[in-house]
Amino acid sequence: MQSEDLIAEFIGQNVLFLLLAVFIVVCILAGVRIVPQSQKFVVERLGRLRSVLGPGINFIVPFLDRVRHKVSILERQLPAMTQDAITSDNVLVQVETSVFYRIIEPEKTVYRIRDVDGAISTTVAGIVRSEIGRMELDQVQANRATLIDAVREQVAQQVDDWGIEVTRAEILDVNLDAATRAAMLQQLNAERARRAQVTEAEGTKRAVELQAEGELYAAKQEAEARRVRADAEAYATQVVAVAIAENGLEAAQYQVALKQVEAFQAVASKQGNQTIVLPANAVEAFGDAFKMLKGR
Repeated sequence: MQSEDLIAEFIGQNVLFLLLAVFIVVCILAGVRIVPQSQKFVVERLGRLRSVLGPGINFIVPFLDRVRHKVSILERQLPAMTQDAITSDNVLVQVETSVFYRIIEPEKTVYRIRDVDGAISTTVAGIVRSEIGRMELDQVQANRATLIDAVREQVAQQVDDWGIEVTRAEILDVNLDAATRAAMLQQLNAERARRAQVTEAEGTKRAVELQAEGELYAAKQEAEARRVRADAEAYATQVVAVAIAENGLEAAQYQVALKQVEAFQAVASKQGNQTIVLPANAVEAFGDAFKMLKGR
């Protein structure tokens, strides 16, 4: 009982100090804010924007300042969106897009836009329709990278007032209706058939050119051979003419007889010839040739 009386007497005498200590502790707890690395806190004072607290330990005025919004600054991905668009050549396509963004200025995002995801989705859909409306279908398929860059740049400009940074904007797929696909398939088959015909015609043309080149080369070679033979005959004739001029008619007769002997020898050397018929003056030609040879 005595100890309890002492405690009650101590509290009664120091209640004011105890209340003050509790108030100080509560103020410290209310004035200290620890912000995670992935977030930013938007602080209001009496209903108005006071400051934005970054990651780490921060101090605010207790009972006057209040953390109204805790905004994540992590990169976010919008769900894949599909919207219809019409190309400049009046083809209906369905474009599937995906957008990645993050909040870099929470005070703008909180006080200037209510539904961030919905606003970005609507903006992307409008920009995609506008860009595709300037292109033909073939350009949409072939220049997808250019289209993605244009969409990303325009989206970044549109959402800049909302404190948002668009990190990526992707066009995942471009789909066509069944009728357009069938028409494109028919056109593709026709183009393939045309290319096959062109290739075959070019091959035939090349074969004819090669054959003509071969025949021309053969003709040139034959003409060259004839020229060489003609030169040889001319040289032989010149030699005979010189011999006749130097030795008279006997040299000519010797050459004629020698040619006859060579001709008979060629006939006799052929395979399958068992019987050789000689002219009546063949023996005399041989004799004349030997006489001329002895005379020389």
